[in-house]
Amino acid sequence: MPTVAETPNEFKLNNCPTDGISAVKFSPTSSQLLLVSSWDCSVRLYDVSGNNLRNKYTHSSAVLDCCFFDPVHPYSGGLDQMLKTCDLNTSQETVVGNHDAAIRCVEYCPEVNVVITGSWDQTVKLWDPRTPCNAGSFSQPGKVYTMAVTGDRLIVGTAGRRVLVWDLRNMGYVQQRRESSLKYQTRCIRAFPNKQGYVLSSIEGRVAVEYLDPSPEIQKKKYAFKCHRIKEDGIEKIYPVNAIAFHSLHNTFATGGSDGFVNIWDGFHKKRLCQFHRYPTSIASLAFSHDGSVLAIASSYMYEELDVEHPEDAIYIRNVTDQETKPKTSGSAS
Repeated sequence: MPTVAETPNEFKLNNCPTDGISAVKFSPTSSQLLLVSSWDCSVRLYDVSGNNLRNKYTHSSAVLDCCFFDPVHPYSGGLDQMLKTCDLNTSQETVVGNHDAAIRCVEYCPEVNVVITGSWDQTVKLWDPRTPCNAGSFSQPGKVYTMAVTGDRLIVGTAGRRVLVWDLRNMGYVQQRRESSLKYQTRCIRAFPNKQGYVLSSIEGRVAVEYLDPSPEIQKKKYAFKCHRIKEDGIEKIYPVNAIAFHSLHNTFATGGSDGFVNIWDGFHKKRLCQFHRYPTSIASLAFSHDGSVLAIASSYMYEELDVEHPEDAIYIRNVTDQETKPKTSGSAS
C-alpha cells in the first residue's frame, strides 16, 4: 500500500491519540481549533495552525463523539454513558448527565441552542447548555448510530436502517419516518448546508443523496451511487463508507472509506470532483473547517479485519482548494 507523501498542502498532527479516532470536529468559528475524540478515553483540542495539542480531558472509557457548544466548551460522550463538558479556559470538567447505554452521537444545534445526544439505549436526549441540564428524552426505534443537525431539524439514523426527522422546536412527534434507501446498515448521515436534504452512507460501499421535502417531484431527485470499491485481481472489494463531511460554502461533500481513500463529490450534479491519495488505513472521520479551507482527515483502523497489526492512528490536516471542492460550472444539473 502506498505511504502518505508529505505534500505542501497537507501535514500530520503531532500528539495524535494512541487508539482509534472516533470523531474530528472543527470549531464553529475558527479553522485553527480542532476537537478530537478517541477510544483512548481522551478528548483533545488541537491548534492546527501551530500543530500542537492545546488541551485534553478524559472519560473513564472510550469516547465515541464530541462537539463544540462554543469555542471554549466542548461536549463529549462514549462508552461510560456520561455526557461531559469542559471549560477549556479553566480545565473544569462537568458531568452533565447520562444515558442507560453508550452515547454514540453528540451534536449541537445553534438555532435552538441545544446539545443533542444519541445513544445505544434507543433514545435521543436534549440538553440545555446554559445550566447545563437535561431538557427531554425521546424514544427512537433502535440503537442510534448517527445524527445530523440541519437548521432546527434533527436527522437520526438508527439500527434497522431507519431514518427519523425531528423538529427540535417541537419534539412531541416525529416529523418524518423513513427507511434508508440503501440495503445495508447505516454508517453516517450528514446534512446539506442549504438544508434541502442529507447524504447517507452504508457499510456496503454506497452513498444515498436524499431530500427532506416529501413532495413527489422533489423525491424524484433522490439517488444512490457506489463508491469506495477497489478491483484487485479481478475481484471487487467493497468497503464501508465511514465518514461524510460537507463544504459549507459549495454544498459539496467528502466521503471517507475503509479503503483509505477520500473522495470529494458534487451531489447536485452527480459528479466526483477529485480523489486524494490513499491514506495508511481506514478513514474513520472527516471534518471541514467552517470556511471550507481546511479538511481534517482521521486515518484510523476500525478493526474491520479484527485485531491485526495496523498503521498508527493519525490525523492529517489538508488545505483544500476551490479546484478540489467547488462544483464544475460546465456540468448541467440532472
